[in-house]
Formats: sequence, C-alpha cells, structure tokens
Amino acid sequence: MITSTNVNIKILRDGAKLPTYGSEHAAGADLYACIEVPITIGPQDTVLVPTGLAMELPEGCAGLIYARSGLATRKGLAPANKVGVIDSDYRGEVLVALHNHTMSPRTIDPGERIAQMVITPYIIGNFNAVEELDDTDRGEGGFGSTGTL
Repeated sequence: MITSTNVNIKILRDGAKLPTYGSEHAAGADLYACIEVPITIGPQDTVLVPTGLAMELPEGCAGLIYARSGLATRKGLAPANKVGVIDSDYRGEVLVALHNHTMSPRTIDPGERIAQMVITPYIIGNFNAVEELDDTDRGEGGFGSTGTL
C-alpha cells in the first residue's frame, strides 16, 4: 500500500527543480543541484550543494537525505553526514553536504541529481531514567554478538 502526502515547496532561486521520483515505486525522491556553474569537489573534501528549495514537511514526518546509488558508485560522492535529516519545522534552503570519498576531484553539474529524500514518520521518545532495564536473551551483547554460537 502506497501512502502519499502533500509537501509544500518554496522555490528560492531560478533553476531549482522540484524533487522527482524515478519510478512508480521509488521510495526516495531525487534532489537536484541548483547551481549556475559546475562545482568541483576535491579529494576527501565536502561541499554544501544548494537545491534552491525550502519545504514544509508534514508534522510528524522528517525528510531523510540519502546518497543516490549511482552517484556514490560512479563518482564516489555521498552525503557527508551519511543521512541528513530535514525536520518538519525547518524552513530554510535544503542543502546537501556532498563528500568526495575518492582521491580524485569530482564535478557536479547544474541540475544534476545529487541525493534522494525519503519522507518518513517518526516517533518522539519520552526518555525516563530508571534503575534497571528489562532482561533479554541478548542482554549486553554488542558489536558482533548476534549470530554467534
């Protein structure tokens, strides 16, 4: 079952493109670079790439910014923070912090797809300090502890 919701978007500058879905069942909407000239990202550098868009995400939802698989595998470019979060009360321009994971300069062209955004509901945690936690079979087993005999 596919759920949809309206997202109000303010275009902040000429050349900005609304997010688009690449296929009927794509979870992530492509975000585009709103730049006038190509940007070169040096090896191991990070650059904030503007989208030219501000948006009004529904209350109770966040926009999660992920790498585009093609950009990551072909150019070695992905969001520097791995997953960016756009809160529903943020009204500034959506910027993508693209990091070049390679040892060669990489170029982003005007209008190029630079990331994908997944709109998802979230839960607010009510954090309570307690003396003890419920026991589980796993207990305190951490990194690499599951799946062992």
